Amino acid sequence: MLFERYGSLLLDLDGVVFRGREPVGAAVATLAELRERGARLAFLTNNSSRTPAQVADMLAGLGIQARSDEIVTSALATADLLSSRAGDRAYVIGRDGVRAALRGVGIEVVDGAPDGVDLVVVGFDGEATYDTLRTASVLVQRGARLVATNADASFPAPDGLWPGAGALLSVITTTTGAVPEIVGKPFPPIFEAALDRAGGTPPLVVGDRLDTDVLGATRLGWDSMLVLSGVSTMADLEASDVRPTYVAPDVSALLEP
Repeated sequence: MLFERYGSLLLDLDGVVFRGREPVGAAVATLAELRERGARLAFLTNNSSRTPAQVADMLAGLGIQARSDEIVTSALATADLLSSRAGDRAYVIGRDGVRAALRGVGIEVVDGAPDGVDLVVVGFDGEATYDTLRTASVLVQRGARLVATNADASFPAPDGLWPGAGALLSVITTTTGAVPEIVGKPFPPIFEAALDRAGGTPPLVVGDRLDTDVLGATRLGWDSMLVLSGVSTMADLEASDVRPTYVAPDVSALLEP
């Protein structure tokens, strides 16, 4: 079987394991069999809105077994990056995942309309409003450092693509002209953190996006599998210079010869 060629499997979530609130195709059965066969698994996601424990609970509700220590979010990677700045104040566009991660490394999360902060941190936030985006833009103009958990323009939902953290970030960068520091995929820290959790080399990265999952694996010299159950399509692949090692309809291909 294909997965047996690799020491570990690093799987994206949105578009690979689930889409919206439903599991993708054969994901439940495939992941269960991979565990039975002893595969080393870790899950990595650019979605910063949930904590690892919340992600694990959500997966359990879909019938997928995962421990919180197997899950790496862009919020955790962002907190690791900013951990040396304990004591700083941050205005956050984001949900529980990024807020908890920042507080966990000693950064104060400030709400409302502060006069100034050290950091503006942007992650996915389905409840972001014009007011929060305006406040973030003003704070950046006053000198706050702009950091983004990821720059995904969209994420896959059952009825199509929904705006992602990158879409929110673009409002601020268009308004201010600021250049953000971006933490999540396709940059190495989140991939390396996932490999640390899974153990076993060489890893295979399984994802649905050429511009994050496959590009990030390529930069690290790792093999990748593009699954067509999420964002990137065959037309996207044909038009791209980024090339995965494998292309498959969904994760069930991991159990094929």
